[in-house]
Amino acid sequence: MKLIVGLGNPGKEYENTRHNTGRILVELIQKNLENKKIKFITPDTFMNNSGPAVAKAMAGKKALKDLIVIYDDIDLPLGKMKISFNRSSGGHNGLGSIIKTLKSQEFLRIRIGITPATSSGKIKKPKGERAVINFILGEFKKPELEILKKLSKKITEMVEVIFFEGREKAMSLYN
Repeated sequence: MKLIVGLGNPGKEYENTRHNTGRILVELIQKNLENKKIKFITPDTFMNNSGPAVAKAMAGKKALKDLIVIYDDIDLPLGKMKISFNRSSGGHNGLGSIIKTLKSQEFLRIRIGITPATSSGKIKKPKGERAVINFILGEFKKPELEILKKLSKKITEMVEVIFFEGREKAMSLYN
């Protein structure tokens, strides 16, 4: 069984926050990928404790090849995405929890940019720990949510390429 995990925090107060980008996108792409042999989960745990929920949904170590984790990336501009495989958490605590629990980083991730950018493409990342926390826990504005909705169509295509044509092809097409 193929498994797609959308990282975020449970609860109404986190619903449209930047840190819930994974959850938001999984809910959007799930509608586009109905009737496929794909299981979708948005763990009901807080982001930093996502690992046990992901492990519980997996059918052992062999299932790593069929796992995709979708999450927010403050180092990418809003509306951009990148496929990664077998990489560190990059400081993302939710991803770190999954890597620690699974004792492996050999799975695919789709990193979704959440940071505004200038017209030249330079990201305007907040500076300082408190500013970063406030930013990622801040809510998306309506136009930003529209960008995510448009992006969900591309991610749907990407997931189909990953699962049916391979990660190398998807990385060459979408990265």
